Amino acid sequence: MDRFIDGIEWLAAAFVGLVALDIFASVMLRYLFSVSIPDSYDFGKLLLGILIFWGIAATSYRGSHITVDLVWSAMGPRGKRIIDVFATLVLLFVVTVQTVMLFDKVRLTMRDNVLTYDLNIPTWPFALIAWLGDVSAVLLIAIRTYRLIFHPQQFAVPPAEKAVE
Repeated sequence: MDRFIDGIEWLAAAFVGLVALDIFASVMLRYLFSVSIPDSYDFGKLLLGILIFWGIAATSYRGSHITVDLVWSAMGPRGKRIIDVFATLVLLFVVTVQTVMLFDKVRLTMRDNVLTYDLNIPTWPFALIAWLGDVSAVLLIAIRTYRLIFHPQQFAVPPAEKAVE
């Protein structure tokens, strides 16, 4: 299971690299040679969308997204666990609804034959890859929920270290 989780995180990292490469190549070609990559803007938008949904998958399992934990930090271990399980269940519900809606977007994009501007490449495969990232997020959040409920020691918080002054 951990290899599956690591694979999703590596895929998300690869999409970060692709977006950075697209931006870098576009800027360098434009400013150094006055040449642009056909559909560079469209590819940038589509790759950024893919990156966002795979990024959701990568951060949701580890719980490494930005959080505000004023109430959580004031609780004892049992209270923290209850808050973690509740928050993860809410996240699971929201991302599941988002995944259903994104599939509808993939279907409509394919049906309407939406194409890129310069090369007339269909955009639905990009939306499908983004949707697969969202599906991965649902799977990882479900795994996280299961582990939080039945194996909470896997998410034990290390004791706080003293700040260096």
